[in-house]
Amino acid sequence: MDTESTYSGYSYYSGRSRGSHRHGERSRDRDGHKCVTINTAPGEPLLRDPSGGEQVQDDTWGETTTAVTGTSDHSVSQEDVVRITKDLEDSVGVDCRGYLTRVLAVVLGLLVLLTPLAFLVLPHVLWPEKLQSCGTACEGLFISVAFKLLILVLAVWALFFRPDRATLPRVHVFRALLGGLVLLLVLSYWLFYGVRILDPQEENYLGVVQYAVSLVDVLLFIHYLAVVLLELRQIQTIFSVSVTRSTDGHTRTYSLGTLSVQRAALVIIEHYYCDFPIHNPALLSASKTRAAKHLDGLKVYSVDGELSAEGPGNPAAAGLSHSQSRAMIAAAARRRDSAHNELYYEEAEHERRVRKRRARLVVAVEEAFTHIKRLQEEEQKKKGGGEAIDPQEAAQVMDPREAAQAVFPSMARALQKFLRTTKQQHLHSMESIQRHLAFCVSTNMTPKAFLQSFLSPGPTLQYEPHHWTRQWTLVSEASVTSSIKEGSTFLLKTTDYSLVVTVQRVPYVSLDEEYQDPKDHKFVLRLQSETSV
Repeated sequence: MDTESTYSGYSYYSGRSRGSHRHGERSRDRDGHKCVTINTAPGEPLLRDPSGGEQVQDDTWGETTTAVTGTSDHSVSQEDVVRITKDLEDSVGVDCRGYLTRVLAVVLGLLVLLTPLAFLVLPHVLWPEKLQSCGTACEGLFISVAFKLLILVLAVWALFFRPDRATLPRVHVFRALLGGLVLLLVLSYWLFYGVRILDPQEENYLGVVQYAVSLVDVLLFIHYLAVVLLELRQIQTIFSVSVTRSTDGHTRTYSLGTLSVQRAALVIIEHYYCDFPIHNPALLSASKTRAAKHLDGLKVYSVDGELSAEGPGNPAAAGLSHSQSRAMIAAAARRRDSAHNELYYEEAEHERRVRKRRARLVVAVEEAFTHIKRLQEEEQKKKGGGEAIDPQEAAQVMDPREAAQAVFPSMARALQKFLRTTKQQHLHSMESIQRHLAFCVSTNMTPKAFLQSFLSPGPTLQYEPHHWTRQWTLVSEASVTSSIKEGSTFLLKTTDYSLVVTVQRVPYVSLDEEYQDPKDHKFVLRLQSETSV
């Protein structure tokens, strides 16, 4: 089962900041939304930005992440809920809860597996002399129980024993329901077994064997129910989910089935890693700087305040200051109106620089690959012609890694300038570039294939793991265990941006049939012998 925990009411701090806020005042979420945190399963930059405009993500940022939830619907006071959940959070960590859940799942699985065997063995151990032999019928049932248990073990392993993809905030409702149903079934069978078989010491061993077989059959039916609820139920497409990144407006649309809010959030995050281009905050700094510059150019003056050293009673000074203020405001307004011209020329200059440095980079990479290809062709000619290879030359033959390190300096300067111009220098380290170059050389890729990773931003998983966002906060007005509905909206927040998710139901389609007679497609072509002159 998934490792999940329930919070309610206020904001909690983890890591080093937890101790400093242990006795401090806790505040509610301003919007009154329910916020829960999703943790996904767990190089030196090539050239740092000299201006320091971009912020490098701290490696220890996860220790101070906040998880906030909405108010409780029960009659228990918020102070009691906060105290109880805080004590649980302090006493049992996320890892401990995960291990505890796995231990409980293993214990329940062993109980289910050993119960039918115990039903068959206990009569031979407690009252062997009273049992009636059933002969061939019992032996056939023994084989049936053995194969059914083997099938059940393999089916449970395939469905439940999978690597954890994420740590979800709440319990998976259907898994908890199935676990409770199995536990109730096993306890009921044990109760009946103790009352009707152990106490009277049942002598009909064939009935005991049939009783164990019936338990295994019911367990197989419960596993079939688990497949329907956990796998088949969400296959059919019912909803269309639109995901928009808040910073740049990048949007993708996905099709989902009937899922809970937290399960839908997990699916969206997995798609986000593969479909969305990586978030680059450096690209947003230019627009922010431009907006700040124009705001600085617009100054507002207090006309009604003190206008001179002689005091507010001097009307001449007041009129002069008033006219000067109006003139400066008008000049600032004219400067603001010309902002579109500045934006146009800035973008044109930036595009010109990008095209220029891209051309230099393409030429440098093509020359490096041409040099490597020429060396490979010379080596193949020597091997094919049967020429004797000098031992010193044989010792100088390089593997793809060494070849990449040898030709990398010839393209490094052009690559650095291009990455700096496109603000991607923090996304690529020297080690990752050389590793990518060695891979392209070993797989005989073209220069264009090598440059594709730098010319256009790729998905998040294409880059180093320290650029991946591993911790998300789910903000939802509805309960995260409830199913998504038409019109539902929730947010997936990180430190720098958020994903706005909107759910719409796929419309009902009415498909009609119209019969087309094959004879309607027959035509007669009449050719005239005479042509007009």
